Amino acid sequence: MISLEKLNKLPRHQRLRKIEKILTQYEYQLVGKPLSSEFLSKAYIVGVTQVISEDNEFDELMRAYLLQQTHELQQTEDERGPINRLRHFLLSQFGKTVADWDFIDEEGNLCRTSKQYLPGVQVFLEDIRSPFNVGAIFRTAECFGVEKVYLSPFCADPLHPRAERSAMGCVSIVPWERISLDSLEFPVFALETGGTPLDRFVFPEKAIMIVGSEELGISSEALSRADASLGRVSIPTIGAKGSLNVAVAFGIAMQNWMHFLCLKN
Repeated sequence: MISLEKLNKLPRHQRLRKIEKILTQYEYQLVGKPLSSEFLSKAYIVGVTQVISEDNEFDELMRAYLLQQTHELQQTEDERGPINRLRHFLLSQFGKTVADWDFIDEEGNLCRTSKQYLPGVQVFLEDIRSPFNVGAIFRTAECFGVEKVYLSPFCADPLHPRAERSAMGCVSIVPWERISLDSLEFPVFALETGGTPLDRFVFPEKAIMIVGSEELGISSEALSRADASLGRVSIPTIGAKGSLNVAVAFGIAMQNWMHFLCLKN
């Protein structure tokens, strides 16, 4: 653990990066998922936050904000709030934005362990056109434990800047590849209208969910294959609009699939 005196002597950019890593470690420590065996005390963290608030290169408004967070940290029992805000403030100084609570490694990279996905739970995206939808699906897929994502040859590129923006780093940690429908090997089922309602569908332990394009839905070839395999699952609705955004529908279906498997096991 670096001393506060030594921390103060580091070049400014290096000092701020070191403080961001210290705050990240402490935030994980608060929720019982420490990134290392090193224990950080609240008194030490308060000292670290004071180092930030005394940085003369921040303008008066920013320094007032930093002092406010340091004061709140000293007074509150819920330390994670001010720690999280200070950490994100520092990330913004480096041009980085992390929008939510992610599992990261000691180097600050988004990571995924074998306990954070369900083996055999896979998805095939058929001709989804919007990079935003592809990115949102990757993010949802990672959150609900999808092992791998397959994309049809005409699906939007997950590496498109808009897809990466909505995926929030998940494209880099969820395995994916482009393949044709004919190359799918697992049993398959389709997320499509006209199938078994979500609450009555028996989700398989290992299968590939086929998700279709925004305009046309799933192709007749893919539907035929699903009907000959595990069938279709549908999300009942009561509104005037007869369909959901594909990424939203996928999220609803995936939460149910994950929940079904977790209860079963």
